[in-house]
Amino acid sequence: MKKGFLAVALLSTLSINVQAQAKKPVSQPASKLPVSKPVNIAVSQPWKQLQTKERLVEITTDYGTMVAKLYDSTPLHRNNFVKLVQQGFYDSLLFHRVIAGFMIQGGDPTSKFAQDGSSLGSGSAPGTRIPAEFKQNLFHKKGVLAAARDNNPEKASSNCQFYIVQGKKLTEQELEGQMGRVRQSNPTYNYTPAQKEIYSRLGGTPGLDQGYTVFGEVISGLDIIDQIAGVQKNASDRPVKNVMMKMKMLN
Repeated sequence: MKKGFLAVALLSTLSINVQAQAKKPVSQPASKLPVSKPVNIAVSQPWKQLQTKERLVEITTDYGTMVAKLYDSTPLHRNNFVKLVQQGFYDSLLFHRVIAGFMIQGGDPTSKFAQDGSSLGSGSAPGTRIPAEFKQNLFHKKGVLAAARDNNPEKASSNCQFYIVQGKKLTEQELEGQMGRVRQSNPTYNYTPAQKEIYSRLGGTPGLDQGYTVFGEVISGLDIIDQIAGVQKNASDRPVKNVMMKMKMLN
Protein backbone atom coordinates (compact mmCIF):
# COMPACT_ATOMS: atom_id res chain seq x y z
CA MET A 1 0.00 0.00 0.00
CA LYS A 2 1.24 3.47 -0.77
CA LYS A 3 2.64 5.19 2.30
CA GLY A 4 0.74 8.16 3.60
CA PHE A 5 -1.09 9.71 6.51
CA LEU A 6 -3.00 6.97 8.30
CA ALA A 7 -5.41 7.13 11.17
CA VAL A 8 -3.33 4.43 12.78
CA ALA A 9 0.13 3.06 12.07
CA LEU A 10 -0.51 -0.65 12.71
CA LEU A 11 -4.09 -1.88 12.90
CA SER A 12 -2.97 -5.23 14.25
CA THR A 13 -1.84 -3.61 17.52
CA LEU A 14 -5.40 -2.57 18.28
CA SER A 15 -6.81 -6.11 18.20
CA ILE A 16 -9.49 -4.96 15.78
CA ASN A 17 -10.40 -7.69 13.33
CA VAL A 18 -11.54 -5.51 10.47
CA GLN A 19 -11.89 -8.44 8.10
CA ALA A 20 -14.59 -9.88 10.31
CA GLN A 21 -16.76 -6.79 9.96
CA ALA A 22 -19.77 -7.50 7.75
CA LYS A 23 -20.66 -5.07 4.97
CA LYS A 24 -23.66 -3.05 6.06
CA PRO A 25 -26.48 -1.98 3.76
CA VAL A 26 -26.27 1.61 2.64
CA SER A 27 -29.30 3.83 3.08
CA GLN A 28 -30.10 6.65 0.72
CA PRO A 29 -29.95 10.23 2.01
CA ALA A 30 -33.14 11.50 3.60
CA SER A 31 -35.31 13.70 1.40
CA LYS A 32 -35.53 17.43 2.07
CA LEU A 33 -38.20 18.78 4.38
CA PRO A 34 -41.39 19.91 2.60
CA VAL A 35 -41.27 23.63 1.84
CA SER A 36 -45.01 23.98 2.40
CA LYS A 37 -44.57 23.75 6.17
CA PRO A 38 -42.52 26.01 8.45
CA VAL A 39 -39.22 24.43 9.46
CA ASN A 40 -38.80 23.73 13.16
CA ILE A 41 -35.26 24.95 13.84
CA ALA A 42 -35.05 22.92 17.06
CA VAL A 43 -35.64 19.73 15.04
CA SER A 44 -33.76 20.40 11.79
CA GLN A 45 -30.79 22.14 13.43
CA PRO A 46 -30.41 20.66 16.92
CA TRP A 47 -26.97 22.25 17.39
CA LYS A 48 -28.71 25.64 17.52
CA GLN A 49 -29.83 24.71 21.04
CA LEU A 50 -26.29 24.18 22.30
CA GLN A 51 -24.87 26.84 24.58
CA THR A 52 -21.34 26.68 23.25
CA LYS A 53 -18.78 29.10 21.93
CA GLU A 54 -16.84 26.32 20.27
CA ARG A 55 -16.64 26.50 16.49
CA LEU A 56 -19.18 24.36 14.62
CA VAL A 57 -18.61 22.87 11.17
CA GLU A 58 -21.18 21.27 8.89
CA ILE A 59 -19.92 18.24 6.95
CA THR A 60 -22.20 17.32 4.06
CA THR A 61 -21.74 13.90 2.45
CA ASP A 62 -23.49 11.70 -0.10
CA TYR A 63 -25.22 9.96 2.83
CA GLY A 64 -26.36 12.96 4.83
CA THR A 65 -25.04 15.80 6.96
CA MET A 66 -23.02 15.81 10.16
CA VAL A 67 -22.28 18.72 12.46
CA ALA A 68 -19.08 18.71 14.52
CA LYS A 69 -17.81 21.03 17.19
CA LEU A 70 -14.09 21.86 17.31
CA TYR A 71 -12.56 21.91 20.77
CA ASP A 72 -11.09 25.12 22.17
CA SER A 73 -8.54 23.04 24.09
CA THR A 74 -6.78 22.06 20.84
CA PRO A 75 -6.38 25.52 19.26
CA LEU A 76 -3.67 24.62 16.74
CA HIS A 77 -5.81 21.93 15.14
CA ARG A 78 -9.01 23.95 15.48
CA ASN A 79 -7.57 27.03 13.80
CA ASN A 80 -5.98 25.03 11.00
CA PHE A 81 -9.22 23.15 10.31
CA VAL A 82 -11.31 26.34 10.35
CA LYS A 83 -8.90 27.99 7.92
CA LEU A 84 -9.13 25.09 5.48
CA VAL A 85 -12.92 24.93 5.69
CA GLN A 86 -13.23 28.66 5.08
CA GLN A 87 -10.94 28.33 2.05
CA GLY A 88 -13.16 25.58 0.60
CA PHE A 89 -10.24 23.16 0.80
CA TYR A 90 -12.38 20.13 1.69
CA ASP A 91 -15.13 20.70 -0.88
CA SER A 92 -15.31 17.77 -3.33
CA LEU A 93 -12.66 15.74 -1.49
CA LEU A 94 -13.38 12.09 -0.64
CA PHE A 95 -13.60 9.87 2.37
CA HIS A 96 -10.91 7.73 0.80
CA ARG A 97 -10.35 5.13 3.54
CA VAL A 98 -13.13 3.48 5.54
CA ILE A 99 -12.94 0.55 7.94
CA ALA A 100 -16.14 -0.70 9.54
CA GLY A 101 -15.86 -0.87 13.30
CA PHE A 102 -12.93 1.54 13.24
CA MET A 103 -13.10 4.90 11.42
CA ILE A 104 -13.70 6.87 8.20
CA GLN A 105 -10.79 8.96 6.89
CA GLY A 106 -10.64 11.86 4.41
CA GLY A 107 -9.01 15.16 3.57
CA ASP A 108 -6.37 14.06 1.04
CA PRO A 109 -6.32 16.85 -1.58
CA THR A 110 -5.26 14.40 -4.28
CA SER A 111 -8.62 12.63 -3.90
CA LYS A 112 -10.43 15.49 -5.64
CA PHE A 113 -9.52 14.33 -9.13
CA ALA A 114 -8.41 10.79 -8.36
CA GLN A 115 -9.09 7.98 -10.79
CA ASP A 116 -11.43 5.24 -9.62
CA GLY A 117 -9.61 2.66 -7.56
CA SER A 118 -6.35 4.60 -7.27
CA SER A 119 -4.48 4.50 -3.95
CA LEU A 120 -4.90 7.63 -1.81
CA GLY A 121 -3.64 8.93 1.50
CA SER A 122 -0.30 10.67 0.90
CA GLY A 123 -1.52 14.17 0.03
CA SER A 124 -1.19 17.23 2.26
CA ALA A 125 -1.98 20.93 2.27
CA PRO A 126 0.72 23.59 1.83
CA GLY A 127 2.71 24.03 5.02
CA THR A 128 4.09 21.87 7.79
CA ARG A 129 2.64 19.28 10.15
CA ILE A 130 0.57 20.40 13.14
CA PRO A 131 2.23 19.77 16.54
CA ALA A 132 0.45 17.14 18.64
CA GLU A 133 -2.09 18.41 21.20
CA PHE A 134 -2.80 15.45 23.47
CA LYS A 135 -5.24 16.11 26.32
CA GLN A 136 -6.12 13.85 29.24
CA ASN A 137 -9.86 14.44 28.80
CA LEU A 138 -9.99 13.90 25.01
CA PHE A 139 -10.33 10.29 23.94
CA HIS A 140 -11.43 8.22 20.94
CA LYS A 141 -15.12 7.70 21.67
CA LYS A 142 -17.49 7.22 18.74
CA GLY A 143 -17.93 10.40 16.71
CA VAL A 144 -14.69 12.18 17.58
CA LEU A 145 -12.81 14.10 14.93
CA ALA A 146 -9.09 13.42 15.02
CA ALA A 147 -6.00 14.13 12.94
CA ALA A 148 -4.33 11.46 10.85
CA ARG A 149 -0.54 11.35 10.80
CA ASP A 150 2.46 9.50 9.43
CA ASN A 151 5.06 7.77 11.60
CA ASN A 152 7.03 10.88 12.59
CA PRO A 153 8.53 10.55 16.09
CA GLU A 154 6.85 13.72 17.40
CA LYS A 155 3.42 12.30 16.47
CA ALA A 156 2.67 15.59 14.73
CA SER A 157 -0.51 15.63 12.67
CA SER A 158 -1.21 15.87 8.97
CA ASN A 159 -2.16 19.46 8.20
CA CYS A 160 -5.35 18.39 6.42
CA GLN A 161 -6.18 14.69 6.70
CA PHE A 162 -8.55 13.66 9.47
CA TYR A 163 -10.69 10.74 10.57
CA ILE A 164 -13.97 10.31 12.37
CA VAL A 165 -14.22 7.39 14.78
CA GLN A 166 -16.90 4.78 14.44
CA GLY A 167 -15.34 2.16 16.68
CA LYS A 168 -17.44 -0.41 18.48
CA LYS A 169 -18.90 -1.04 21.91
CA LEU A 170 -16.31 -2.80 24.00
CA THR A 171 -16.61 -5.56 26.55
CA GLU A 172 -14.78 -5.12 29.83
CA GLN A 173 -12.08 -7.54 28.67
CA GLU A 174 -11.60 -5.76 25.32
CA LEU A 175 -11.49 -2.39 27.02
CA GLU A 176 -8.91 -3.48 29.57
CA GLY A 177 -6.74 -4.94 26.82
CA GLN A 178 -6.69 -1.76 24.74
CA MET A 179 -6.31 0.51 27.75
CA GLY A 180 -3.40 -1.60 28.95
CA ARG A 181 -1.53 -1.03 25.69
CA VAL A 182 -2.13 2.71 25.96
CA ARG A 183 -0.72 2.74 29.50
CA GLN A 184 2.41 0.89 28.34
CA SER A 185 3.38 3.83 26.13
CA ASN A 186 1.80 6.49 28.40
CA PRO A 187 2.33 5.33 32.01
CA THR A 188 0.90 8.53 33.50
CA TYR A 189 -2.38 8.29 31.58
CA ASN A 190 -5.35 7.04 33.57
CA TYR A 191 -8.87 6.42 32.32
CA THR A 192 -11.74 7.85 34.34
CA PRO A 193 -14.87 5.83 35.19
CA ALA A 194 -16.85 8.13 32.87
CA GLN A 195 -14.53 7.39 29.94
CA LYS A 196 -14.80 3.64 30.55
CA GLU A 197 -18.58 3.89 30.68
CA ILE A 198 -18.72 5.79 27.38
CA TYR A 199 -16.50 3.22 25.65
CA SER A 200 -18.80 0.45 26.86
CA ARG A 201 -22.07 2.22 26.05
CA LEU A 202 -21.28 4.32 22.97
CA GLY A 203 -18.15 2.66 21.64
CA GLY A 204 -14.88 3.88 20.19
CA THR A 205 -11.24 2.93 19.63
CA PRO A 206 -9.30 3.40 22.89
CA GLY A 207 -6.16 1.90 21.36
CA LEU A 208 -5.57 5.24 19.59
CA ASP A 209 -5.70 7.36 22.73
CA GLN A 210 -2.73 9.67 23.34
CA GLY A 211 -1.26 8.69 19.98
CA TYR A 212 -3.39 10.81 17.65
CA THR A 213 -4.75 14.28 18.37
CA VAL A 214 -8.49 14.44 19.00
CA PHE A 215 -9.75 17.95 18.19
CA GLY A 216 -13.53 17.75 17.85
CA GLU A 217 -16.61 15.57 17.86
CA VAL A 218 -19.75 14.99 15.83
CA ILE A 219 -22.77 16.32 17.74
CA SER A 220 -25.39 15.65 15.06
CA GLY A 221 -25.47 12.82 12.50
CA LEU A 222 -23.68 9.92 14.19
CA ASP A 223 -25.71 7.55 11.99
CA ILE A 224 -24.01 9.02 8.91
CA ILE A 225 -20.69 7.64 10.19
CA ASP A 226 -22.22 4.16 10.32
CA GLN A 227 -23.54 4.43 6.77
CA ILE A 228 -20.21 5.57 5.31
CA ALA A 229 -18.26 2.95 7.30
CA GLY A 230 -20.48 0.24 5.86
CA VAL A 231 -20.05 0.98 2.15
CA GLN A 232 -18.46 -1.51 -0.22
CA LYS A 233 -14.72 -0.95 -0.58
CA ASN A 234 -11.69 -2.34 -2.38
CA ALA A 235 -8.58 -4.02 -0.98
CA SER A 236 -7.11 -0.61 -0.03
CA ASP A 237 -10.20 0.28 2.03
CA ARG A 238 -11.24 2.88 -0.53
CA PRO A 239 -15.00 2.99 -1.18
CA VAL A 240 -15.90 1.48 -4.55
CA LYS A 241 -18.36 4.33 -5.04
CA ASN A 242 -16.83 7.69 -4.16
CA VAL A 243 -18.05 9.31 -0.93
CA MET A 244 -17.66 13.06 -1.39
CA MET A 245 -17.66 15.78 1.25
CA LYS A 246 -18.41 19.48 1.47
CA MET A 247 -17.92 21.69 4.53
CA LYS A 248 -18.89 25.07 5.87
CA MET A 249 -18.54 26.84 9.20
CA LEU A 250 -21.78 27.46 11.11
CA ASN A 251 -20.36 30.06 13.49
